[in-house]
Amino acid sequence: MLFSFLSIFSSCAGGYKDLSVEDFKNKLSENGLVQLVDVRTADEFAAGHIAGAVNIDWFSPGFLDEANSTLEKGRPVMVYCRSGKRSAAAAARLVKGGFKVDNLLGGYLAWTEAGKPVTTYEVERFSTASGAPVEITLIKHGSLAVSYKGLSIQVDPAGKYGKPTDYAADFPKADVILVTHEHFDHFDKEAIAALKKEGTFLVTNARCAEMLGWGTALANGDSTMLPGEIRLDAVPAYNTTEGHLQFHPKGRDNGFVLTIDGLRIYIAGDTEDIPEMAALKDIDIAFLPVNQPYTMTVPQCVNAAKAFSPKVLIPYHFGDTDISNLPALLPGIKVLLRQMQ
Repeated sequence: MLFSFLSIFSSCAGGYKDLSVEDFKNKLSENGLVQLVDVRTADEFAAGHIAGAVNIDWFSPGFLDEANSTLEKGRPVMVYCRSGKRSAAAAARLVKGGFKVDNLLGGYLAWTEAGKPVTTYEVERFSTASGAPVEITLIKHGSLAVSYKGLSIQVDPAGKYGKPTDYAADFPKADVILVTHEHFDHFDKEAIAALKKEGTFLVTNARCAEMLGWGTALANGDSTMLPGEIRLDAVPAYNTTEGHLQFHPKGRDNGFVLTIDGLRIYIAGDTEDIPEMAALKDIDIAFLPVNQPYTMTVPQCVNAAKAFSPKVLIPYHFGDTDISNLPALLPGIKVLLRQMQ
């Protein structure tokens, strides 16, 4: 009782609100605009965190600066740490910085002791032209999730490929699902069904739309508008090396370019370094596949990146390919090497 009283007193004095595990979970589920922040260290975060959280280390000297560049002040913030102490301090600091904040009482320990789900997926954070945050969850292989202003976009969800992924448990229902082509590591009917809700907008190629019996089919060069005033362009993705042409024939599959409030994200799908990449303009973040014989070799990835010079390159779909030398081979591009499970 004394602990609860002191917690309530502390939270009131700090201007934030302490929430029990159940209240914290319910608020996360009910409010799609919530910004969830894990204020533990990067190592703690990598070992496991609440799905959808971004990591801003309380011990970082630039904690508030990073929060200001990552979070929107018009949206509620929910914070947690290991036991609730660091997040209480962080919550009070964020309140002083102009944020409306709730704190998880008992922290990550209380959450896991209550049997609530956690994840190990990495999240990369970017900002649009107007400063709105965009979060990209690196699920595995070719599977990504993009979050923007409460919208959930799933790219090539594949539940059974590689490390099994329970989309129904790990991710919210999708507002948009994008599927590049029909190979099993990109096109999974069960994963799509788990993510689908009333009004889900599916965009894919003609073959996948035919196999599913629903969805919007785009051909290379087509475009459409997604919820949230997001523009989607379908671009070519195909093989060029003799002996590999059957894997991804020209004209069948798509890559996608998402334009979100000026932020341009290129998700290449399964492709080699094709000439059409030179026409890509102002790409902020590029996901390029690196696993021959199906996609690119490391030299091909370097050629592709140099063709359109993205600000950030995240190699994906690389399997056992050694991509460790890519940063040295692309000195003018920020290359993020991430474990895609």
